[in-house]
Amino acid sequence: MSAMRWLLVGAAIAAFAVTSPVLAAVAAPPDANTVATQTITAPDANTDDSVIPPDAPPDTAVPPDDTVPSGSDTGTGADSAMPIPEVEYDFSKLPPPVARLRQQIIDAATTGDPEKLRPIIDANGEPPDFGPEDQGDSDPIGLLKLQSGDEGGREILAILIEVLEAGYVHVDVGTPDEVYLWPYFARYPIDKLTPPQLVELFKLVFAGDYEDMLSNGVYDYFRVGIAPDGTWKFFVQGD
Repeated sequence: MSAMRWLLVGAAIAAFAVTSPVLAAVAAPPDANTVATQTITAPDANTDDSVIPPDAPPDTAVPPDDTVPSGSDTGTGADSAMPIPEVEYDFSKLPPPVARLRQQIIDAATTGDPEKLRPIIDANGEPPDFGPEDQGDSDPIGLLKLQSGDEGGREILAILIEVLEAGYVHVDVGTPDEVYLWPYFARYPIDKLTPPQLVELFKLVFAGDYEDMLSNGVYDYFRVGIAPDGTWKFFVQGD
């Protein structure tokens, strides 16, 4: 009788385990050959998530190349390779012979009489270069007057003063051509002038002259050269 009772109890437990998912999960032994799987849904080729073809235009335009510095050579002919010299405005730094001659020239030109330059020219040893003598006059003062816009030569005297009052550079040091040179634009890359330097340049030339200089690559207006020993070497126009 007791054996039959235990048999009935075991059958009832087995039937309950089959109908209960919890007990079935606990009772069922793990299958070592079971592999976990994951369902992956492929995108529809007609949706907006499709791959963009290689020849499709980009979403944004390519930004312009701004790596070229302003003021660089843009084909105007300006000599960007010319080194930038040290510019001086302090005339007290000039050697005494140079400073003395510069002041003598300015004082003579201020009188408005080109003949006042003659004693300076005579004391120079040899006449300064005032331009080619084939202009029609071999006399130094005559050459100066020929380059002036007025018959009396006052314009050329004004230019001479303006040039000598500009900044200067010391060039060709240690060579026979060593001079203190006015204005410094004659040895400065014309396409590298700053706005303040352009104001200085426009005291001597017009904006149209400056555009021509950019095309030619050099300053080609009047310049003065004085050697370290105080010899007046030249006052000429050109490059």
